[in-house]
Amino acid sequence: MNPKETAVVLIEFQNEFCKPDGKLNGIVKDEIARQNTIGNAAKLAKEARAKGCLIVHSPFVMDDKWADQHCLKGILGDAKAGGCFTPGAWGTELIDELKPQKGDVVLSGKRALSGFAHTELKSILDHHKIKNVVCTGFLANVCVEATARSAYDLGFHVTVVKNAVAADSKATQDYLETKIYPILGGALSVDEFLKQLA
Repeated sequence: MNPKETAVVLIEFQNEFCKPDGKLNGIVKDEIARQNTIGNAAKLAKEARAKGCLIVHSPFVMDDKWADQHCLKGILGDAKAGGCFTPGAWGTELIDELKPQKGDVVLSGKRALSGFAHTELKSILDHHKIKNVVCTGFLANVCVEATARSAYDLGFHVTVVKNAVAADSKATQDYLETKIYPILGGALSVDEFLKQLA
């Protein structure tokens, strides 16, 4: 895989999910620990960046006006009701372990599940002549899956880095790895992915 044609998308590595005081940490803390999600993602970003991959940070920021206009239900409605991802709040900040570095891209406008919705991700990838989209982050079965599906539908080669994501349980993770990720292109560990970079 050519690193110059590859983007690693880091989805919602924010305090809200990743830190003990985050409002959503309880959902994923066991899987973060089991998978070493944060350590693996940091290794992935550092080494992929060094090899020439584009690193894209995809944080979620609650847009109350948009959410109210669209009568959000389900997971986004619950996040809004819980006061999650408030603009400017500590919980919304990217974690220290994955602070953007020179050359990285930080998306703005993500207020839905897919990293492509309401953002400039597609045009950024096209500008950089990206062919391979590598997805990591939270939740494995929600925003990671949604972003991977969108990338697949747009014609990108998709890989999910399976030990740099976290779902709500091992059972959910196992289901994704056996039933969902293979139809989108496949799932690799951090080390497996890094080995196939040219």
